[in-house]
Amino acid sequence: MKVAIAGDHAGFEYKKIILRYLQEQNYQTADFGPYTDESMDYPDTAHQLSSAVESGEYEFGILICGSGNGVCMTANHHKGIRAGLAWNVEVAALIRQHNNANVICLPARFIDENLALDCVKTFLSTEFEGGRHARRADKISC
Repeated sequence: MKVAIAGDHAGFEYKKIILRYLQEQNYQTADFGPYTDESMDYPDTAHQLSSAVESGEYEFGILICGSGNGVCMTANHHKGIRAGLAWNVEVAALIRQHNNANVICLPARFIDENLALDCVKTFLSTEFEGGRHARRADKISC
């Protein structure tokens, strides 16, 4: 599975932890930054990751910022992206099962690193249920 990851300075430490886990599990990964914890603008990395997922170069994306909202809003401006904000494992599962999300967004300032990693594991291992959810997910794009 090919997974891209990015965020901003608030998500930098979590990004390192999650990226290490993905590599240990033999996922093919791309790191779109940031590469330091210096203040930066989250849309810069969120747009790069979203373009890579939208093009099919990567199957899934992981975005991390302080609240998770900025990267989520940015990602969802891409027509081929269905990004969902997850703050627990149940929501991480539901954005895959019911919404066919291809990007998970995490709020680094509101969940601890273990929960962030559990959300990623759940997101990547959960299948889209299809059925009645497919009809709804198909209506998301404008």
